[in-house]
Amino acid sequence: MRIKLKEGKQKEIILLAKNNLTWKNLANKLDINEKYLYFELKKEIRLLSEEKYKQLCSIAQVNFDNYIEKKLDDNWGRSKGGKHSKGHTIKIIEPEKDERLAEFIGAVLGDGNINYYKKGKKIGVYHIRIAGDLNKDKDYHLNYLKNLFENIFNLKAKEILGKKGRFLNVCSKELVEFFSKMGLKPGNKIKNQVTIPDWIYKRDSYLKACLRGLIDTDGSVFRMSNKDPQLIRISFTNYDKKLLQDTRESFIKLGFSPSKIILNKQFFISKKKEIDKYLKEIGFSNEKHLNRLKVLNSPMV
Repeated sequence: MRIKLKEGKQKEIILLAKNNLTWKNLANKLDINEKYLYFELKKEIRLLSEEKYKQLCSIAQVNFDNYIEKKLDDNWGRSKGGKHSKGHTIKIIEPEKDERLAEFIGAVLGDGNINYYKKGKKIGVYHIRIAGDLNKDKDYHLNYLKNLFENIFNLKAKEILGKKGRFLNVCSKELVEFFSKMGLKPGNKIKNQVTIPDWIYKRDSYLKACLRGLIDTDGSVFRMSNKDPQLIRISFTNYDKKLLQDTRESFIKLGFSPSKIILNKQFFISKKKEIDKYLKEIGFSNEKHLNRLKVLNSPMV
């Protein structure tokens, strides 16, 4: 829900809440991006979510309910555009930071690509694309990841099938800019050394959701030895050294004991009690990993 205050009142409540704080300090209190707060919310280009409005009232110790003109659904910006919309640019409402967004970010960090292409001298196509196995990831893409994305952003994701794989694709300049503000910059992920955004570390529930997205896309489940069918491993493989190290450290933060990184690209979770812990506390959203566990005759499924 978005709160539309009388003209000038959104800026006023933000300035009252800021008082002697720096913009960075206020942004941290609100758990939002500093530039988004200063350039878009203060200038009333975007409306406050109901949650942020209540937080501002609490920080400023004021009640601006008398200045509320409307309460709008979160998809109002896309359906109506607004006085600041430009041409055919699809407007998005910046979603709240929660487990759903954290999990989707994990999937983007894993098998995703954020990019733009030039048409002549102008940048013409912005997109986010998540890759997957043509057959094994079909259920995950169409029945889970696509719905997760559409519920978060109220945008439609398009399925693209290739000879060697499948892709979920969304073209949106504002979406690319939103991810860029969180540090997920367009272009080569390895070169840019993209990694888990800072806000995800603030809550274990966010971190677990993000790790689920990472393992669902760049993880695998396999048997360590044919001699003992009970010895199961979960592995994570990624060539972005920063992301690889941060993912391993995230597991340690949550009480796991992952292996050392081998070949500069991979680590494992191997102990049976930690596999059980993973299934209980994090789990899989990608059905192929659960199916793999069944094939391995794991008693944990």
